[in-house]
Amino acid sequence: MPAEKIKTVSKKEPPPESKEGIRVRQLVILSFWAIVIFFGVPIWLWTTSIHRARLPLQEMMDWADGRIVVEGSLLQDSEVLRIVRATQHAIDDQNDFSLHHLRLRMGNGLAPVNSSEQQRDKEHGDYTVEKLDDIKLTEEKALEIILVPNGGLTGARATLQTQSASLHIEYPPSSVPSASSASFPLATFIATQLQDLFAEEQALIALALSATPASPAIAGQLPLSSNPQTAGNRESRQGQAKSLSPELAARLANRTTRALKYAPTYHITISLFSPNAWPSSWDIESAVDEYLAPLISSASIVSNFTVDTQTQLHASFSQSVQEPQFDSKHGVWTLREKDLGGFINAAEWPLSPSIGDGPTLNFIIYVPDRSFSPLVIKESQASSWLIPQWGGIMILNPPASAPRSKVPAQSLTKEDIQPALLVFSHQLMSFLGAPDSPPSIPLKLQTLARVRALSLLLSASSTMGSLARLTVALPSIAIPETVSTAVEATMEHLKDSCEALKEGKFTTALNHARIAEMAAERGFFEKSMVGQLYFPDEHKVAVYLPLLGPVGVPLIMSALKEFKRMWSAYRVQP
Repeated sequence: MPAEKIKTVSKKEPPPESKEGIRVRQLVILSFWAIVIFFGVPIWLWTTSIHRARLPLQEMMDWADGRIVVEGSLLQDSEVLRIVRATQHAIDDQNDFSLHHLRLRMGNGLAPVNSSEQQRDKEHGDYTVEKLDDIKLTEEKALEIILVPNGGLTGARATLQTQSASLHIEYPPSSVPSASSASFPLATFIATQLQDLFAEEQALIALALSATPASPAIAGQLPLSSNPQTAGNRESRQGQAKSLSPELAARLANRTTRALKYAPTYHITISLFSPNAWPSSWDIESAVDEYLAPLISSASIVSNFTVDTQTQLHASFSQSVQEPQFDSKHGVWTLREKDLGGFINAAEWPLSPSIGDGPTLNFIIYVPDRSFSPLVIKESQASSWLIPQWGGIMILNPPASAPRSKVPAQSLTKEDIQPALLVFSHQLMSFLGAPDSPPSIPLKLQTLARVRALSLLLSASSTMGSLARLTVALPSIAIPETVSTAVEATMEHLKDSCEALKEGKFTTALNHARIAEMAAERGFFEKSMVGQLYFPDEHKVAVYLPLLGPVGVPLIMSALKEFKRMWSAYRVQP
């Protein structure tokens, strides 16, 4: 057989690429990359960038570290200039808590100290006391001291007025020593009375400082002044802490737990419940106007209040409570103390948890059935109690002199409601966080205003520190301009509040502290900023990779091929 012819097929090479084609291809690749680099990347960065408004982080951390001072400013009406000076010396000697320092100011009635006397006072380290006319009249007096000479006394006597912020000091004229005498018992007596009056306020401030992370009072490092000229190093602040006994700290902490959190407005609901069809009416409006409205009006320096009332008949207490037991020894019906927690019949009693923006305080008057009257608590024989941070309950029993066979009254007069409203007034002060002492209501409210101002300052400062730490810890978090505006407002009102406290403008200080705390909370809980906390980087990769991968791979591969071709052509050149 003839040999089979083997055909050889050679691979046909493509025609050489023209220089014009190479240049066009390079321009196409270059144009794509130019569009990506000069248009795509900037637009992508602009559309995906996170706006971070500038925040004064260092100043925020300074406030969080406790650049706050509280000073009590006292204005007094005095007859003897030396008594004022000596008393101020005695107060300084007795004071062990420099953040709450009492300063005396003399009322008008004496001639001002001339320049030569002022110079002599400075040289001898004495205090210069001026008339009230020479002092800013915008200061608020925390207490007015009235000195009354009384020749019939053998020693000084102090009387605190319950309806006004004034302390009357009666003293024998012989208790004022001569100018050359070194001892001054009257000044020591007045200083001791003042320290006793403001002792609980100092304890409340010390407790608030120790409970705030921004203020390490437990370690003896109390906050600095907001005034840079008075701010010292930490070594100079050693020993400023006021130590509290465990019993006092526990009592104050228990009262703080019982009180409501501060709010600009509180809503008070007074409810009348009865298991019978009576009383069908009650003169609550007149009773509130006479017995409760004066306290609410006085407390308006701290917060605003609204009052509403309601009545529900045929409303028995909860079925979980054991039937009242008759105490033959005292002739009363009794409830066990452990059943008081279930006394409120939440299923049938219309008690709304809140009205409006502020918290609601519920005060309940319960009129028991005649067959279980009088009704008291077994262990304490009391007829009222309070529920922490919720409200109070008063069992309104008929007067002890009323015969049991008498037909129940169909209406409650304001005199009948008076005992309940007086109890509710005392409970309202407890819910607001007012101190137990001194017994003067105006002094209690002024103390409450100062303590609330401090607590709001500490809260706003702590919030600023938390926001600053959050900003540093999360660089990718968005910070809108609203947060920056809120921070600026907080800083401004913090400074204004501290200045007002130092100048004795306590109501103004509380208003600024309230605004600062609200602005700090608004900035920290900004909705658009909180949403970024839950957007991790892994989520960004999962979103962008499917979009950028199909676009980026062809561009990168074409660029690599062109670079490889240019490198090969460069190597074959002679």
